[in-house]
Amino acid sequence: MTGFDIHRAVLHLPILTTLLSIFFCVELFRRYREKGGGLYLLWWGIGMATYGIGTFTESFTTVIGWNPWIFRLWYVSGAFLGGYPLAQGSIYLLMSRKFANRSAVVMVSLIAVASVFVFLTPLNTSLAESHRLSGQVIEWQWVRWISPFINLYSVFFLVGGALVSAWKFRISPQLRNRYVGNILIAVGAILPGIGGSLTRAGFVEALYVTELLGLLLIYWGYRKNIAGKVPVTVRAIVAETRPAAMEP
Repeated sequence: MTGFDIHRAVLHLPILTTLLSIFFCVELFRRYREKGGGLYLLWWGIGMATYGIGTFTESFTTVIGWNPWIFRLWYVSGAFLGGYPLAQGSIYLLMSRKFANRSAVVMVSLIAVASVFVFLTPLNTSLAESHRLSGQVIEWQWVRWISPFINLYSVFFLVGGALVSAWKFRISPQLRNRYVGNILIAVGAILPGIGGSLTRAGFVEALYVTELLGLLLIYWGYRKNIAGKVPVTVRAIVAETRPAAMEP
């Protein structure tokens, strides 16, 4: 396979990521319905939906070509909503309801205002590439400085929640699957952030790769977490810790 073929294959990775996001999103909402609620599952389902919207816009650009409205949707869904709803779900599981509600109001308000700026900013279309997305076309470049704050918030609570859960689950061999599952989720959550940082440096293809790998690891970790039942004696030991990452 030539270098050109590899590059073209990488540009088509978001199609696969989108399909996996849809599958995962349906599974999360089904679990939310089966459990009769659970705001953390609702937020995770929303998070997987926004993840899929972001990779859909990348797929659209690869197949159809650059479009200003698709670009704006890509920036909002990826830079602002790529990991935030997943992190907010972990907050609803780990933290008090009061803190979760207040943090949700603050962050959703910030994202809403930032999104308005993204849809209002002029675009320098001379910098747009026909089948590749990049934030360099935004003329109000100061808008791009909002996303690192949102992403830091997302990484702190999503990755932090998974690591806290892994630490708590390490206490028993019977919880080994959840220990491993949360480690996988933590690593998977970090990867798109790394890809996003590389995108700011111009390596957009790195984001396409890390989005797919990150999602695969998160889904693998989720499946590890819901595999099997926790014995009552073990459940009593960890009950007070309220682990945050994707558990049943």
